[in-house]
Amino acid sequence: MTDNLEYERGCLEEGCKYIAGVDEVGRGPLAGPVTVCAVIMPLEEGQIIPEVTDSKKLSAKKREKLCALITQRAIACEVVSLPPEYIDEVNILNATKEAMKRALAKMEVKPDVALIDAVKIDAVCPVKAIIKGDLLSYSISCASIVAKVTRDKIMDDYALIYPQYSFEKNKGYGTAAHIAAIKEYGITPIHRRTFVKNFI
Repeated sequence: MTDNLEYERGCLEEGCKYIAGVDEVGRGPLAGPVTVCAVIMPLEEGQIIPEVTDSKKLSAKKREKLCALITQRAIACEVVSLPPEYIDEVNILNATKEAMKRALAKMEVKPDVALIDAVKIDAVCPVKAIIKGDLLSYSISCASIVAKVTRDKIMDDYALIYPQYSFEKNKGYGTAAHIAAIKEYGITPIHRRTFVKNFI
């Protein structure tokens, strides 16, 4: 198994005390927000949650259980979602970066460093971008789980408002059934116009 505390240990050795993990969920979907979590976890022995890994490798039930543990133990945790209209205005990469900056800026405990999955940003603290960070860094994995559970809940709520699009199943991603629904019913206010222009 990969040692997912290697980056955190490196930061601690450099004298950092508060290490934030930052990750986003929802860069690819045709509908819904992009959601970012920034979280500072305690890194002492006995405080580490052993089953934490990249949220994509976990079942929904497992993610929800871990999300509750993460938010309970976190030293600081902030989630920021930016809506489809903002994504259309500035593009998805810029919206993701902005959400990351806002999440870090809102933290009640100011991080000494932020470990971010593959994205470089100017933030309130120094940043280390880590390729495959959601798998290789415990802090980023924690952020990915909280972001995923939060965004999935948002999409489940939208599914009640727009039942014909099956958002509870596809979470806004471009499945065949979702694209068929767009062609049949048109788009909703939560669709990203720049993402669906090929289907309407």
